[in-house]
Amino acid sequence: MLLTVAGANFANGQNTREELREYQRAQRQAQRECNQYNRRGTRDQYNDCIQAQRRAQREYLEYQRASSRNYNNGYYNNGYYNSGYNNNNRVYRVYRNGSYYNTDYRGAALLRQAVNNGYRQGYVQGQNDRRYRRGMNYYNNSVYSNGLYGYQSYVARDQYQYYFQQGFQRGYEDGFNNSYRYGTRSGSSFNILGTVLNTILNLADNN
Repeated sequence: MLLTVAGANFANGQNTREELREYQRAQRQAQRECNQYNRRGTRDQYNDCIQAQRRAQREYLEYQRASSRNYNNGYYNNGYYNSGYNNNNRVYRVYRNGSYYNTDYRGAALLRQAVNNGYRQGYVQGQNDRRYRRGMNYYNNSVYSNGLYGYQSYVARDQYQYYFQQGFQRGYEDGFNNSYRYGTRSGSSFNILGTVLNTILNLADNN
């Protein structure tokens, strides 16, 4: 029985790593397509850029699903959750790039804020690029590259940056296309949809 469980966990881990590689390849392809569009600016290249970005997003969702299955079926899940703890005492497990990280309630709140901050900043930057006809390319945007807008030291810098950039990508696409595929607007405030945020963040209560 132990060998069966270990074998299943190994297979889950292999699948997760393969999905991560697919996501990374799709990201690189999206960057190439969007760079070509920015250099030449044809309608066909714009469509290729959009399609490549959407493929990268689909691959990211597949990666998240695989990592979630790995978490739920692996050694990390003991099946016990105590809902009696105060929220201030809760510990959350975050899975990213093949590793698990623990964070407290402040860290979990900050990671949610990172995604939302990224969406808001991305929306504005996408609108600006569309307005001034600079072409669609969030990869070369300095706010995206830095990824630390709103950062606080409750979590590692690279963790915050990663989730900020995930929100930024989606906000940028919405802003550039003048749409609300991933978020909503209330007055002058932009917010990512809760379902999208949960898919990106994939926080697990570790209590």
